[in-house]
Amino acid sequence: MEDTIKKIAGKLNKASWQINNALTLLKEGATIPFVARYRKERTGNLADFELLEIEKLWKQALLLSDRKKAVLKSLQEQQLLTDALKTQIEKAETINDVEDIYLPYKPKRKTRATIAKAKGLEPLAKMIYSENVVSIHSAASKFISARNEVNTLEEALQGARDIIAEWINENIKARNIVRHLFNKEANIVSKVVKGKEQEGIKYKAWFDWSEIASRAPSHRILAMLRAEKEGFIKLKINPDKQRTFEKLERLIIRYHGEASEEKKKALKDSIQRLLFPSIETEFRHELKQKADEEAIRVFADNLKQLLLAPPLGQKNVLAIDPGFRTGCKVVCLDSNGNLVHNETIFPHPPQNEKGMAMKKISSLVDAYKIEAIAIGNGTAGRETEELISRMKFNKDIVAVMVNENGASVYSASATAREEFPDYDVTVRGAVSIGRRLMDPLSELVKIDPKSIGVGQYQHDVNQKLLNESLQTTVEFCVNSVGVDLNTAGRELLTYVSGIGPVLASAIVEYRKGNGDFKNRESLKKVKGMGAKSFEQAAGFLRIKNGTNPLDRSAVHPESYHIVRQIAATLKVKPDELIGNKKLLEKVNPQAFVTAETGLPTIIDILTELEKPGRDPRKQFKLFEFDKNIRTINDIKEGMTVNGIVINLTNFGAFVDLGIKENGLIHKSQIADEYVSDPGNYLKLNQQVRVKVLEVDYTRKRIALTLRGL
Repeated sequence: MEDTIKKIAGKLNKASWQINNALTLLKEGATIPFVARYRKERTGNLADFELLEIEKLWKQALLLSDRKKAVLKSLQEQQLLTDALKTQIEKAETINDVEDIYLPYKPKRKTRATIAKAKGLEPLAKMIYSENVVSIHSAASKFISARNEVNTLEEALQGARDIIAEWINENIKARNIVRHLFNKEANIVSKVVKGKEQEGIKYKAWFDWSEIASRAPSHRILAMLRAEKEGFIKLKINPDKQRTFEKLERLIIRYHGEASEEKKKALKDSIQRLLFPSIETEFRHELKQKADEEAIRVFADNLKQLLLAPPLGQKNVLAIDPGFRTGCKVVCLDSNGNLVHNETIFPHPPQNEKGMAMKKISSLVDAYKIEAIAIGNGTAGRETEELISRMKFNKDIVAVMVNENGASVYSASATAREEFPDYDVTVRGAVSIGRRLMDPLSELVKIDPKSIGVGQYQHDVNQKLLNESLQTTVEFCVNSVGVDLNTAGRELLTYVSGIGPVLASAIVEYRKGNGDFKNRESLKKVKGMGAKSFEQAAGFLRIKNGTNPLDRSAVHPESYHIVRQIAATLKVKPDELIGNKKLLEKVNPQAFVTAETGLPTIIDILTELEKPGRDPRKQFKLFEFDKNIRTINDIKEGMTVNGIVINLTNFGAFVDLGIKENGLIHKSQIADEYVSDPGNYLKLNQQVRVKVLEVDYTRKRIALTLRGL
């Protein structure tokens, strides 16, 4: 364990004590958000993403350790384990290293080499491998035997070469040379499957493609692998065979005799038949893994930005889920997001009841004291926005287009049915649109992140890794913002540190039976809320109008005594410190540092007291699309338009222009310099002014640029 901790510390450029303490806390059941926020002294102020990386490296180390144990056990059972072999395995740095050491001893299925050995040809193989045979024919002729089914000289030599080919394949140095060539020089070559040209036209770019595999971006790797899986292209990943042969020849071949020539034949066969397929499989796996990790990173970054989008806040909202033939579903929500009214209007074709629809909306705005209108950005969204923009209200009303990706998934979910058992999916979808405007985080946690529409190739990547990453992202976002204990639903509470789905349900049930929580301490009355769960969760839960003012802050209950000490020093009551910047400026943080509580915690407490329960999200900012653009036919090359970044990928950013089709800013068009990662320049929901480079009306594609703007 000590060795592993040192390696992790070295890799992350941290002290061993930081890694050790972090792992100890995690093993004791602490969550990463809790450790990052409330145990800074123990870890040397490690951030949540650093703790996540430590946990990941530790899990990898455990997998390596488990594989070593399994290999050692196998060797022991085969009575092949020696002290030297044991030491070699114990010192192995990676699973590939372990597998290479184990390969010669691994129980084999029937191979050409095992068949040749059964025919008694291993001594001949050893003679040829040593390259000290004077006459190869003379040596081989001694192994011709009808009893062993070796009938000719060539059969004897072929069997010996098969054995040598397998030895070369099991040579650790040879495998590492080939592995290095794959990593540095292998080309990924794709060719269209004959007869699939039309059916696979969307993969036309890969019908005849070649590039250095290690330099190919993740989105291209995933696209080619998907095309291969669907049967439209064939992929081959190999370095140059001649160059590989020359490098291995210098390792394997020592002389220039007859035996050396036989050995060369075995080497060529080993490269073609054993080494290349073996290392290609390994390399493909690593290539896919890296592509997966990159795609998942992009997805997680996008999800984080979407979840932390600025909330409008607690306002009375009228939400519209637009539609043509079936009408627009209208719902009214109070400031807590509760549904208070719903109905359907038909302002668009074929009914065209615009006047009636406008009259109805106007009366609803007055009746329910509406402060904002949320309009879904799907079918008929722009037409509905135009209708609202033409209306005159008795007061200022904010009208906002809301991204409705995933709303239909929520409306058909068990969660939605439980929330609104007496309403159909259209009402639920409209409610989701309205709530997204009020608080994106609280609403989007109810939806499978993969349905929100901010990823790339999410169905092609490792689903276990994707789910883990997205769940972690949601958890980090929820805990960074904090959760109102008296208004949060079960889904949101589930992501709070230390709670999970069972406790979340128990909290909701307790709230139903006993009313609002008056203080954090009363959380302990919830069934299943033990000391550990309370410790992990309490600091992230807020009670706005409770009996203890500190309960609406991120100050952890375990630190309330410190607040009381600070207040006593200043000769004021603890609640007089809250929001009192002038008073807090008089505090010397160092004076309250103890062996248990360090300076980072004291500073966090003072910062939180200044602005208790502050929301880390940005302020909501109103945005309007160009009113003259309704369809792609209104988009012309050279024009400059408003847009919102709705998805980020490795190759660029997709921008909502307020029409059905989104535009793409390729990464080469994001800045006047080389852009490797669009995420370094643009953020999700960022409002941008873009220039139209090109419009392909047939394929419904719009190319945009930010260069020169």
